Amino acid sequence: MTDLTLEEMLAVEHDGWSALCTSRGGTFYGSIMTPDALMVVAGGMVLDRRTIAASLDEAPPWDSYEITEARVVRVGEDCAALVYRASSVRGDDPPFDALMTSVYRRVDGDLRLAHYQQTPTG
Repeated sequence: MTDLTLEEMLAVEHDGWSALCTSRGGTFYGSIMTPDALMVVAGGMVLDRRTIAASLDEAPPWDSYEITEARVVRVGEDCAALVYRASSVRGDDPPFDALMTSVYRRVDGDLRLAHYQQTPTG
């Protein structure tokens, strides 16, 4: 068993946000999500890996984001949740502030996203 560290999970999370800031979110998440992964997003939508991969590259890019209050919750062997507060800005829209949870599993030595949930706070 190899514990997932806060640093490595944050690195992957920053890679995901960077992809979302450059309209490559579908490509990134399509490659990192487990086959049965789900994303539960604001507005009550539940999206599977296939839907994410097919649609996120078309989403308007975020201009900036900030991750704060990051912490790890151990879930099981080679599995942990990264919980954090995020604030992001897109164009002239009001900032999007949310609590986010990304559940990662180590598969063949690499981190894979198994579940993601966002809960708006503002």
